[in-house]
Amino acid sequence: MKAICVYCGSSPGRLEVYASAARALGQALVARDLGLVYGGASIGLMGLVADTVLQLGGRVVGVIPKGLARKEVVHRQLSELHVTQSMHERKTLMAELSDGFIAMPGGIGTFEEIFEIWTWAQLGIHAKPCGLLNVAGYYDALTTFLDHAAAEQFLKLPHRSMLIVEQAPDVLLDRFASYQPPSVRRWLDADES
Repeated sequence: MKAICVYCGSSPGRLEVYASAARALGQALVARDLGLVYGGASIGLMGLVADTVLQLGGRVVGVIPKGLARKEVVHRQLSELHVTQSMHERKTLMAELSDGFIAMPGGIGTFEEIFEIWTWAQLGIHAKPCGLLNVAGYYDALTTFLDHAAAEQFLKLPHRSMLIVEQAPDVLLDRFASYQPPSVRRWLDADES
């Protein structure tokens, strides 16, 4: 693994613990010589994790679509910044540049990004680890719902297990380092008749 994509809020959130977790994740990435790939903004948790990695001498690659680059505060001190034509192009490039995907606390965009990349893993489009950094129980209700979806047989247990959930950055990254995707039949593997 060389780089981890982090999805997180462009807001710092209500609790200081979210900011502390962003800094801790940045420190953990640099300690493991892992680069950061993220949405390219200088604000909120996004800015905090990027600033931490940069301050510690790590590599940060931002990827932002042209439309958001005009509206958001783009981080100008990154190791590398890619401005894409569309959100779809942004997500594809972030996936290509990354060896794993972590969602910290965030809003609709964060949810959408981690669910899409997890879906790509389920479909066999990639075999990279996906995880939630469950800071202060932020994702507790979501993980309960996902377990309910599995119990109701709308989500296969091996696919549910593909989304790793941990409270500490180091533990999450340890699990990423040893991640092996489950061997399950996927829709894209099925023979067409």
